[in-house]
Amino acid sequence: MEKDFHRIRRLPPYVFAEVNAMKARARADGQDIIDFGMGNPDQPTPQHIVNKLTETVQDPRTHRYSNSRGIPGLRKAVAAYYERRFDVSIDPESETIVTLGSKEGLANLASAITSPGDVILVPNPSYPIHPFGFIIAGASVRNVPVTPDKSFMEALERAVVHSVPKPTALVLNFPNNPTAELVDLDFYAQVVDFCRHHEIWILSDLAYAEIYFDITPPPSILQVPGARDIAVEFTSMSKTYNMPGWRIGFCSGNRTLIGALTRIKSYLDYGAFTPVQVAATAALNGPQDCVDDIRALYKERRDVLIDGLAAAGWQVPSPTATMFAWAPIPPAFQHLGSIEFSKLLLAEAQVAVAPGIGFGEHGDGHVRIGLVENVHRTRQAIRNIKSFLGKYQDVIEKADKQTATH
Repeated sequence: MEKDFHRIRRLPPYVFAEVNAMKARARADGQDIIDFGMGNPDQPTPQHIVNKLTETVQDPRTHRYSNSRGIPGLRKAVAAYYERRFDVSIDPESETIVTLGSKEGLANLASAITSPGDVILVPNPSYPIHPFGFIIAGASVRNVPVTPDKSFMEALERAVVHSVPKPTALVLNFPNNPTAELVDLDFYAQVVDFCRHHEIWILSDLAYAEIYFDITPPPSILQVPGARDIAVEFTSMSKTYNMPGWRIGFCSGNRTLIGALTRIKSYLDYGAFTPVQVAATAALNGPQDCVDDIRALYKERRDVLIDGLAAAGWQVPSPTATMFAWAPIPPAFQHLGSIEFSKLLLAEAQVAVAPGIGFGEHGDGHVRIGLVENVHRTRQAIRNIKSFLGKYQDVIEKADKQTATH
């Protein structure tokens, strides 16, 4: 029996699938693909964190069900992190919860607070879970700009005036994935003031809080007075400590939202494996020089990539945060769009990137390049791209002919 399920109908085909399939075929044919497509840290988790995991897992008592809202020690470690990093006091009992990565936390909170037909404000382009977590929950998503300027606040004003029903929540993500856009506390203060006045919840994704270069550390929205009346913030161990596969994140802030997430998670999971939580506690409470090293590694890769692409004739803004470069498609290829350009780059230069349209329709003029290959591989990719751009006229004619036959 075939059934077209309602929630599945609301999910478009995975836009990265075509490029991923090409990548798999190329590798099966023996091609060496340099893969900048996924934001997947390639370095090992720091050894002292791994050691704590292996030490803890030897105790059979840790093999039992854990705590769905997180073990007390880890919640206290999150509160200590907020105190030292942002000078924000978090109650570990009522204002923070451990999640299975920030992605799971965002999706489950969306499910907890959303009724069918609710209007949610989400930047476009954005990380896919930001809109689709709410779409899966039955909401309608209204786009707002990513750029934190006058147009952003004007979009919020229009959304309140023209949305029926009035918006329920606003999603923020700075440093932004995919654009690497940053904001300051003055911007957060404006948004908090607006959303408090209009009774709109704020869900802030701060997954890249510790991946920044040449700037002061990115702020937390919870530093704004009154923010905890309406806001929660998601953070993650994945990028900060090279722990993506460990699936540990946090949600902190407003007690009502934390309570809603706690309640729904109590029905869905028993929390992350206790040894993983103990190791995460050791990461937050232990030496932080490993974070400095991770940040320095991404900075070196960023500089090699941006300088090399410029020398090859592709001008890409240098990101001041995140592990991504948001690259405008070169002018000669812009008419192709991000999917066709990504496929062309893969076929002709053996370099994989993420098509911008995968992050929303307003991302179609860009591709996202992850800083996930080492310096040697990055330089090889630049040489391949330079050769590709040097013969662009022939490549475009070939691509246009292929497009015309489909």
